[in-house]
Amino acid sequence: MNSSAGKAGKGGKVVKLKINFDEITIKANQDWKELQSAKKPVILVGTATCGRSAGSLETLEALRHEIKLAGIDCEVIEVGCIGLCYAEPIVCITKPSQPVVCYGDINPAKAKDLVDNYIIGDDPVAAYALGTLGDGSINGIPRLVDTDVFKPQVRRVLKRCGSIDPTNLNHYIATDGYKGMNKALGMDSKGMIEEIKKSGLRGRGGAGFPTWKKWQFCNDAPGEQKYLICNADEGDPGAFMNRSLLEGDPHALVEGMIIAGKAIGATKGYIYCRAEYPLALERLDMAIEQAHSHGFMGKDIMGSGFSFDLKIKEGAGAFVCGEETALIASIEGERGMPRPRPPFPAISGLWGKPTIINNVDTLASVSLIFQNSAEWFAEYGSKDSKGTKNFALVGKVKRTGLVEVPLGITIREMIYGIGGGILNDKEFKAVQTGGPSGGCIPASLIDTPVDYDSLAQVGSIMGSGGMVVMDEDNCMVDVARYFLDFTQKESCGKCVPCRLGTKQMLDILDDITQGRGKPEDIDLLEEIGFSVKRGSLCGLGQTAPNPVLSTIRYFRNEYESHIVHKKCESKVCRDLISYSIDQEKCTGCRLCYSACPTNAITGDKKKPHSIIQYECIRCGMCLEKCPPKFNAVQCIPGQIITERS
Repeated sequence: MNSSAGKAGKGGKVVKLKINFDEITIKANQDWKELQSAKKPVILVGTATCGRSAGSLETLEALRHEIKLAGIDCEVIEVGCIGLCYAEPIVCITKPSQPVVCYGDINPAKAKDLVDNYIIGDDPVAAYALGTLGDGSINGIPRLVDTDVFKPQVRRVLKRCGSIDPTNLNHYIATDGYKGMNKALGMDSKGMIEEIKKSGLRGRGGAGFPTWKKWQFCNDAPGEQKYLICNADEGDPGAFMNRSLLEGDPHALVEGMIIAGKAIGATKGYIYCRAEYPLALERLDMAIEQAHSHGFMGKDIMGSGFSFDLKIKEGAGAFVCGEETALIASIEGERGMPRPRPPFPAISGLWGKPTIINNVDTLASVSLIFQNSAEWFAEYGSKDSKGTKNFALVGKVKRTGLVEVPLGITIREMIYGIGGGILNDKEFKAVQTGGPSGGCIPASLIDTPVDYDSLAQVGSIMGSGGMVVMDEDNCMVDVARYFLDFTQKESCGKCVPCRLGTKQMLDILDDITQGRGKPEDIDLLEEIGFSVKRGSLCGLGQTAPNPVLSTIRYFRNEYESHIVHKKCESKVCRDLISYSIDQEKCTGCRLCYSACPTNAITGDKKKPHSIIQYECIRCGMCLEKCPPKFNAVQCIPGQIITERS
């Protein structure tokens, strides 16, 4: 019997497996060991979507060309995203008996430098280096784990991303992959659900419902046919956690789904992923095929008596399909629209059968729990929010990227520690968590712990993990309008509160940002917002007002300034700003004159110009074209009222 297959959770039955998992791992471990102790250089190039958008494929081609030109015996491997999106393209180089050196912003020219100076020579080119992976250091290059961006992080779910070939199953197996599945196959549902309960895992895609409870409901539901669905649709603006994991470590999800399927008694699973993620879909297809070929999926997996199959369903990118019942409708071939609950999907879901829906991060965490233990998983996190969580840190922050931190870390630590602070050292204003369903947390609450309950207390949610940082140049009324515009357009229109309520709120916000706001509009927005939350059918409508309500709660003064004083202090709302020309600074160079699309600028050459306010459409071209050394054109909060004569 397999050495690990005889263990079961409390109350779990032991199942003897016909296939010895240890034998399966021998080849994988050999391949991995050979790669780690290679007698030749090994180059890892991050070619996930984020890397490709920054030019990593050109860098990859340049590296291969230079290596071929020099006649060097060197292995070049494409890997996923290591998380340092601000420094893409990323290249990591290992030479025999030397630590792995990670380089950032490597274009084709720099790629040639690395080949000439480090692959051929012995100079590790410290000027391009971000740090070293592992415990070693070279030429004063620090370890990545000691840098500000990595020091607060705990890489568990993301530990393989950027360090293994996602298309090579042996790389996954050799780094403890499918060990959790092997353990789970020797357990019964009761023991497996108990293990998840002990871990404290909560859903990583929404408000954080305990995963074990969800599984227990489905496991207890009558019926022979049950389904497991992974929501990999990821529709939040600025969110890319799921995509990066699927591109860099697809087997983590596949293994988690096999484990979850056995726990709830499901024999069929679906991965619902948007068609806009072509690379993620390609990697998933390959991972599923590899799992089948190795006996990890299909009928009678490893002789355990458990059968499980996966199918990918490509979505059309509808945000509403992040809601469970709308997602189910889409898989069934119907329009993605929510259904009244109860019954909940765990009782009656896909095709009317008991169904569990978890997101990518949740199921990848399941893999880790069974690969290690519930106690290991719960080592990090806060009292009621255990483990680590992936976040997409984006917006007005110096170091954008994909991060994994223990739950309970503060917003300050994430923005000023990992993120390096605000771009151009401007003043931090707010952070949006949870996407369009979340809220805006002000600078005064920067020490709020990032966990489920703390975020809920300040009017936001964790959601799938998007974190958009804003600075002093962001208008919070405009931010609320932007997110509400997104959710209003994504509303399926099925229920009246969401369909009409969000439209009415958006109309009011348009009025406020265009100078037509009335003092009573703020209270009206709150009244409609709470009504939409109470009356909407699904989670989209129930959370759509959150950005508006949270910005009113913390930035009411900005709404009042827009309405009462007709000013946008952040100089964002076009109808509530004006442009003027400082007569003492203007030299009459006529650059602004030539750029103005409405001929609103007058003045003779080499003499101070002026703006005809009633002709100005506030496009900002004059400010953009005015040479910085003159700084004659100014943007002013508020309207300059000048009637046409």
